[in-house]
Amino acid sequence: MNEAQRRIRALHTASTITVYQAYPPEIGLPAVRQGHFPAAWKRDRMTWIKPSFLWMMYRCGWGTKPGQETVLAVEITRTGFEWALRNACLSSYVRGLHPDLSTWRRQVKRAPARVQWDPERDLRLRALPYRSLQLGLSGEAVRRYADEWTVSISDVTPLAQEIHALVGRGDVESAAQRLPQEREYPVTDGLTAHLRS
Repeated sequence: MNEAQRRIRALHTASTITVYQAYPPEIGLPAVRQGHFPAAWKRDRMTWIKPSFLWMMYRCGWGTKPGQETVLAVEITRTGFEWALRNACLSSYVRGLHPDLSTWRRQVKRAPARVQWDPERDLRLRALPYRSLQLGLSGEAVRRYADEWTVSISDVTPLAQEIHALVGRGDVESAAQRLPQEREYPVTDGLTAHLRS
């Protein structure tokens, strides 16, 4: 199957998109119980959301890395997600796309969101030849994410552990069947310029 070099692959509905994050239990478990991020969750720091489940598994080591033991599926509004994309700047300078390095530095400092493309991963967490989106939120975007866009928060740590165990036993087919059914997220023409890199 031919894959686009850069494409948003995600679990999504007509009104929401699911993104993943991983936290220590003292943050993750109250977030699930309360349906929103607890007071201990810092709204003044950048937070990265990942629409790709397997990229999140790579980042958190299937929920085994210290401080990332609770894997959350955060369902947010598509309206909010697309606001972040429209107001994003690429996380790295690209010659020819940005007028110059100093202009990009000013843009990235002001932007409430950052687009970063990282290699997608397979079930053994090996890099694939195409990339998936990681979206960094700061300032206004963090507050909107936590207080306006979040629809629900689920603990998918047991799912991560189950899939990891199946892969460990060599049952990759069963593991693949348990994955969230991610598909291409439709990006309107108005968002295209913000997603190039």
